[in-house]
Parts: sequence; C-alpha cells; structure tokens
Amino acid sequence: RGHRGRLTPLTRTSLAQGAPLWQVARERPAKEGPMHRLLLALALLPLPARALTPMTAEEFDAYSVGRTLFYAVDGVAYGAEQYLPGRRVVWAFTGDTCRHGAWYEDAGRICFVYEHDPTPQCWTFYATPDGIAAQYENDPLGSPLIEVGQSAGPLGCPGPDVGA
Repeated sequence: RGHRGRLTPLTRTSLAQGAPLWQVARERPAKEGPMHRLLLALALLPLPARALTPMTAEEFDAYSVGRTLFYAVDGVAYGAEQYLPGRRVVWAFTGDTCRHGAWYEDAGRICFVYEHDPTPQCWTFYATPDGIAAQYENDPLGSPLIEVGQSAGPLGCPGPDVGA
C-alpha cells in the first residue's frame, strides 16, 4: 500500500530537464562518503534553503501525523513508518514485519521506542524542499534517511504466517 517513490540514476539529462538539484542529489549519492553526500546536497540547494535546522517535535508531529512515509538510504529502499495520533507509530524495514511503537522528543532529537525493543533510537529530522531527511544519533557520519514517498493510507502489515 502507498507510494514508495522511484529513484532514478543521476544523469546529465535529469539536470538538463530541470530536475530539482536536491532530488537529483538524493537520486544517486556521490562516492566520496555519506558526509560528503549530505554536504554536497546542501551545497546544491539555493542559499535560503541551505540553513537547514532540526525540526522541533511540534514541526515533526505536524508534518508526519496521519501519513505513512517511505524512506531510502543511498538510493535503496530502507523502510516505511506510519505516524498515528498521540505520537504512536508503526515501522517496517522493507520486506520485514511491522513493529508498533511511539516517539518522543529528547534534547531536540526525535526518539523512537518499539514494543520489540525499548532501547531509544534517536534521530535528528530536517525539513527539505522534497520532504524530510533524518540522521541517526549513533551514526552521525552515516548516510541519512531520505523520504522518497508518502501515503495517507496505513502501512501494509501482513499477519504472521501469511501464505504459509
């Protein structure tokens, strides 16, 4: 269910056709490393958009509640999360089972805990021209999660042993 978005390779044609530079930069990351990719993407933005600041809990809630967001890392599908009222969530890695949880704000970060693992997983979220991006607290030099699609529908969560 929902739109997962389609990533296409970076080409001179996509630049020539006027694709937004942020979108083109996220479509195929540079080879120099994750921090370089993030800095390159930021450098390609128009000057007013370069000063990305972390989203507050209120901004994140206003953006996400009632939506299912689909994420990629380095142009590869990573997972999807449905954001419910009351800061509740349903997460699934691509091709995996759904996990129910909740999120809260801690020192400017958005932290998630799930029923299967109560260890907080904290992220810094940024609003970008094409959606949101998130950097994991425990891997600040790792590649960010990039929103590649969204849906107003629920996350498709098959039950256990479906098709068995």
